[in-house]
Amino acid sequence: MDQFYTFTMLISITAFAFASTMTPGPNNIMLLSSGLTFGYKRTIPHALGVNLGFPIMLICVGLGAGELFEVFPFIYTILKVLGISYLLWMAWHIANTKGVPNTEKIKDKPFTFFQAALFQWVNPKAWVAAIASTTAFITDQQIASMQVMIISCIYFFCAILSTNSWSLGGVLLKRFIQNDRLIQIFNVTMAILIIGSILPFVFE
Repeated sequence: MDQFYTFTMLISITAFAFASTMTPGPNNIMLLSSGLTFGYKRTIPHALGVNLGFPIMLICVGLGAGELFEVFPFIYTILKVLGISYLLWMAWHIANTKGVPNTEKIKDKPFTFFQAALFQWVNPKAWVAAIASTTAFITDQQIASMQVMIISCIYFFCAILSTNSWSLGGVLLKRFIQNDRLIQIFNVTMAILIIGSILPFVFE
């Protein structure tokens, strides 16, 4: 490991990955809402999609997609517009989700594994994190592929902690929110937070 990163660099990468994955963003807000609305068990596929989807995306960015954006910046702009549009649609969907404490009565469906994994490709925060990580922590092009793998592994373990924390946070909130009306108010609040989380990307 030392030939790829020093111990200090590994600490820096871990701290950056932890901050990126744990702070509020579209993924975490949707997991919190899903944990409250659908419960932990039904949110597991969503969480797994984030856990694996983002590291795979980061590997792709680190192994060449970042250079593609430098040559064709309009591709990033297109993805940004698609991502923001999709997040606005998701915010509307979450705001209109009517969950109830008895999960058997829930008609809406949580994210599937593949939906959550594919969502990373239109998530502006995920793109910023992936590009920032590979730009900051790939220190030698000769060993860039191995460094990308190490960064992705660190993100994978941080994402496990993050997705479980936010999903379980929603489950715990369910103890204090015991009727449809309150859950809907909560989901509307989460939708507003999603919109707020993408505003910096809209005006950058």
